[in-house]
Amino acid sequence: MPEVQSTKKKVKSDPSREMSFWEHLEELRWHLIRSIIVILVLSVGAFLAKDVIFDRIILAPKDNGFITNRLLCRLGDWLSVEALCMEDLSIQIINISLSGQFLTHMYTSIVAGLVVAAPYVIWELWRFVMPALHPREKRYSRGAVWVTSLLFSGGVLFSYFLIVPLTLNFLGTYQVSDLVENTITLRSYISTVVSVTFAVGLVFELPVLVYFLTRIGLITPAFLRRNRKITLVILLIISAVITPPDIFSQILVCIPLWALYEASIRISDRVYRKREAILAG
Repeated sequence: MPEVQSTKKKVKSDPSREMSFWEHLEELRWHLIRSIIVILVLSVGAFLAKDVIFDRIILAPKDNGFITNRLLCRLGDWLSVEALCMEDLSIQIINISLSGQFLTHMYTSIVAGLVVAAPYVIWELWRFVMPALHPREKRYSRGAVWVTSLLFSGGVLFSYFLIVPLTLNFLGTYQVSDLVENTITLRSYISTVVSVTFAVGLVFELPVLVYFLTRIGLITPAFLRRNRKITLVILLIISAVITPPDIFSQILVCIPLWALYEASIRISDRVYRKREAILAG
């Protein structure tokens, strides 16, 4: 430990000196340790707040009284579209494993801690990468942590308040026959909610991904524009799969995702122009 501390002091006292591979690894290790500590602390808090996490958050979208279900029902009455109203939503959840509820409680607490700690984890990773950037890159990348965190949080909220209720309504009430009733296991319900929420949160990071891929020259705005129609078809298919079989639900899900793609094109165009200007100059 004294050697590690002295190494850190030397690096800090001489910032012009390039760090070795092992010094980079040591620096990354401490960023990861701090991130894991924050995640664990928040996970313990989520574990202790069991009633809030499960009754008011995780299990809330399956009830008719959930805010999204009530608003969609009003919208369905106004548009005369019965499929939007989820008054008959009654998902019965059971546990079939002796340790199922405890393990699910542990798993959900860790996921909750990870979601809440996501901005801090992104900030720690950014602190590790930032010293390697040139002054120009640092200037262009200001606010990257905030943008990345806001996009992920926005995707999680969008999924939780819109896509998750629609998915539960469709999959939870779908029947191949009236002779077969849906009784959903707790693990199946939790995994569906978590996977859908995380997936959409990551999808909302598309502008950030496009930004960096354009910076390194892997994609261009022309490529994104050329694939607009293919992207629209993919988004419509995804929207059709996770929503009830009506056009309004598909549009509610597809429009924000399409707007995200269009914003990515604008970002790619700006980054591409700056990159070409730097290379030409």
